[in-house]
Amino acid sequence: MSKLGNIGARLYRGEVGYDFIGKRKIWYGLSILITIVAIVGLGVRGLNMGIEFSGGAVFTTPKTSVSASEAQHKAESAAGGHQAMAQKLGDGALRIQISGLDTKQAVPVQEGLAKDLNVPVKDVNTQLVGPSWGEQIANKAWLGLGIFMVLVVLYLAIAFEWRMAVAALVALIHDLTITVGIYALVGFEVTPGTVIGLLTILGYSLYDTVVVFDSLKEASKDISKQTRFTYSEVANRSINGTLVRSINTTVVALLPVAGLLFVGGGVLGAGMLNDISLALFVGLAAGAYSSIFIATPLVADLKSREPEMKALAKRVKAKRAAAEAKGASQEEDAVPAPADAEDGDDGTVVGPRQQPASRNRGRGRPSGKRR
Repeated sequence: MSKLGNIGARLYRGEVGYDFIGKRKIWYGLSILITIVAIVGLGVRGLNMGIEFSGGAVFTTPKTSVSASEAQHKAESAAGGHQAMAQKLGDGALRIQISGLDTKQAVPVQEGLAKDLNVPVKDVNTQLVGPSWGEQIANKAWLGLGIFMVLVVLYLAIAFEWRMAVAALVALIHDLTITVGIYALVGFEVTPGTVIGLLTILGYSLYDTVVVFDSLKEASKDISKQTRFTYSEVANRSINGTLVRSINTTVVALLPVAGLLFVGGGVLGAGMLNDISLALFVGLAAGAYSSIFIATPLVADLKSREPEMKALAKRVKAKRAAAEAKGASQEEDAVPAPADAEDGDDGTVVGPRQQPASRNRGRGRPSGKRR
């Protein structure tokens, strides 16, 4: 068995473990800090909405030696001040996106780009997108997100309980907020691919959370009938028991996404992959984190407030205190007194028993000769 597999088996059996629940305030604080940074980035920088949402035109040029930054400057000049964004494609071509252009404005901009980049006008491909289409896409995305959230809460409330449904909902909102905040801070373009990526990560995040919840549900069955563990301790054992599985699942899912993001988008220049790959990469990592550090500790917090679980915690604490007292008493009884010691009238050891000097007096052999 591999070393990681051996650790996973020991975690599953409860032989080793990390106190995730006991340090939950640290994880809560870290998540709140990351969320605040994401919200501030979203408020200060905002999202770089693609033309699918804002409307505009996309110009694709043939292979050219002009850099992306230079092409962006030329495009903004040709568009009369409209915001432009240029990307270098893998074959050396350029993809230039200009927001706010209509059909009448696109033709002169196309001619100006062809002249500035020294390419034929017919080789500059133009694609126009109206803002109404982007608005429809956004409304459908919000509708799909709302339906997904409602179904998740209903399913978890029926299959598990409402506390787990609330914790899973908080974890999903946590993952979405962080992912959107990263988009704002990095400045990646938000496209329909981004929306698809956001909806996809919800499923991955929910999968990890449900795995832990299922283990917790099984381990906490009839928990009030025993006095060995509290609910928080059972929740902690459930996290440790599924920890290696969650890590393996996340790593396997992140590897191909990292290939899309860093190799496809960075090395090969396929910038269109960045919109969906960044959402998947950040969302998968945040989902694995939230299922372990947010969702389950939050369930333990909510569950531990129940009167039944409070009474269980008191019984467990009392039993452990009695066991410690009994163990200490047995240790004291097990300490032997010296073999030649005697107890005083008050129960204290007074030291070795002394032989009186006259005890053997007169018992010696006579000094005279035997007749």
